[in-house]
Amino acid sequence: MLELKTVEVAHEGKVAHIKLNRSDKANAIDQLMWSELQQAFEWVASEASVRAVVISGNGAHFCSGIDLGMLMEIGSKLGKEVARNALKLKQVIRHSQQLMSTIDECPKPVLAAIHGCCYGGGIDLIAACDMRYCVADARFSIKEVDMGLAADWGTLQRLPGIVGDGIMRELAYTGRVVEGEEAQRIGLVNECFSDPEQMLDKVLGVAQQIAEKSPVAVQGTKEMLRYSRDHSIEDGLNYVATWNAAMLQATDLKVAVMAGMSKSRPVFED
Repeated sequence: MLELKTVEVAHEGKVAHIKLNRSDKANAIDQLMWSELQQAFEWVASEASVRAVVISGNGAHFCSGIDLGMLMEIGSKLGKEVARNALKLKQVIRHSQQLMSTIDECPKPVLAAIHGCCYGGGIDLIAACDMRYCVADARFSIKEVDMGLAADWGTLQRLPGIVGDGIMRELAYTGRVVEGEEAQRIGLVNECFSDPEQMLDKVLGVAQQIAEKSPVAVQGTKEMLRYSRDHSIEDGLNYVATWNAAMLQATDLKVAVMAGMSKSRPVFED
């Protein structure tokens, strides 16, 4: 198991539970947490015994966004020439975007369990997840507009496909706070719960359900959904035909069919 400072990683059966662990800073993402989250998701992607992932936050909040100290550090390294500063900043931004892309591209489904505040970079993070769940007093805000900039870690690219274009624009232009029940109503989260314990029980249960399925089928399904999000229907149909030309030869299909015939629970290899 990974031994990290700002992130806790637990392996429970076939489910990995990643917990943001800077509770004294409302789980704001600093350079170390950025690096350790990257390590955690790279491990999840490569570990065959992990079939689903839950991400949550320790303390009172899920994630308050990027640590302002990280922004100050970036600013302190700039010179006086605008064009060269722009080139340097673009490189820094593109590098920092990679964390959310790593979560998005994780071959295993990622479920976010959200409580307290989820602001700025926290929205980028959950937008990169497969499913989101929250408690009623959770608070969501695309805070970047209040800081004089546009969100640049993936919210503006991924969230329209989750909540729809009109709602997305309203939230991004105003920075207003959305609470748990509204978050469910607009489709930002799948379900809203009365307390964190109830939420985590449900989310870990859903993750366990996923983990009992064929990993070939689940990972293939996620790959198809991600591909179809960014391509035409015809492109998606062609891709899934090509994919399943190989995957239909997996032993998982035989295991599933035999279990169905015998009315037993199938057990799939990692």
